[in-house]
Amino acid sequence: MKLSDIKEILPTLDNVEFQLENGTLVSEHFHVTEVGVITKHFIDCGGTIRNEKVVNFQLWNANDLEHRLKPTKLLNIIKLSEEKLGMEDAEIEVEYQSDTIGKYDLDFNGNHFVLKNKQTACLASDACGIPAEKQKVKLSELSNACCKPNSGCC
Repeated sequence: MKLSDIKEILPTLDNVEFQLENGTLVSEHFHVTEVGVITKHFIDCGGTIRNEKVVNFQLWNANDLEHRLKPTKLLNIIKLSEEKLGMEDAEIEVEYQSDTIGKYDLDFNGNHFVLKNKQTACLASDACGIPAEKQKVKLSELSNACCKPNSGCC
């Protein structure tokens, strides 16, 4: 989800609610403690230099049970961040504490913002020497296609 997407969704909501991809809801008394831009300048295993930029939201569960973040408040935080940080319309990455600080992609299911699990991947699979994944075949299906002993096909 890009920043422009969340800015379009927020005015249509009564409450800002987040849930993990497994359906677990983030406590309704969470705070957005940071909105920022994270730039990653790196080289992949194939030698390609890359730059990535994401808009970052950090969610934090506080012991403050009296406050709930309303859509207009989050929209104002985003607008201030755009003004002060010069944020571009980039993909949103959310940091949220579970066993450790997790980084999540963001989606919307019509009711809740969904923290989608991120996965690592090789960005230079064609250059780094990792063999292509072999096709899995059921041996039971091969028995009909195999040669018979002493048939001369092997």
